[in-house]
Amino acid sequence: MLRQILGQAKKHPSLIPLFVFIGAGGTGAALYVMRLALFNPDVCWDRKNNPEPWNKLGPNEQYKFYSVNVDYSKLKKEGPDF
Repeated sequence: MLRQILGQAKKHPSLIPLFVFIGAGGTGAALYVMRLALFNPDVCWDRKNNPEPWNKLGPNEQYKFYSVNVDYSKLKKEGPDF
């Protein structure tokens, strides 16, 4: 497969940016899915030791990828403990 891509790139050099951007997009998508699977509190990989990981989050912990105008260090807990 890689040999065929390199052959097409040699025959048609204008396809090189297309291959680069498609490769970068696929890599970025794979890294984002890996980030969601490993660091998102909604995903539970170990049910025996930590069945509800979202309950252990404090109010000042940021788990969103990007937040616009929220300073998580100044938030206070408003709900009860479960």
